[in-house]
Amino acid sequence: QVQVAEFGGGLVQAGGSLRLSCEASGSILAIGTMGWYRAAPGKQRELVAGITSGGSTNYADSVKGRFTISRDNAKNTVNLQMNNLKPEDTAVYYCNADVRATFYSGVNHYWGQGTQVTVSS
Repeated sequence: QVQVAEFGGGLVQAGGSLRLSCEASGSILAIGTMGWYRAAPGKQRELVAGITSGGSTNYADSVKGRFTISRDNAKNTVNLQMNNLKPEDTAVYYCNADVRATFYSGVNHYWGQGTQVTVSS
């Protein structure tokens, strides 16, 4: 069994910063891409940022230059540093990890429970 848990989030004023952390734990042989997604009220979940096991990153255009994703492969963790936050960044943020649990299993996608980020104007 694999668990994905997010930490951080909260309420911040526009222009402020927050740091989200995520840890994958349990039966893990290897983790491929890890990423952060978000779902704003009334909107579909969208990719915010992703990072491969080799460290290649990609970002949504709306967060480029403001958000930075990083990971620690030894600890199975991924972080999202969010700077210069805007009210439109308000959403529930979800962590995702592509995990191979055993040598014989395929890659499955695991999601955290989500953490609320609210940016006030």
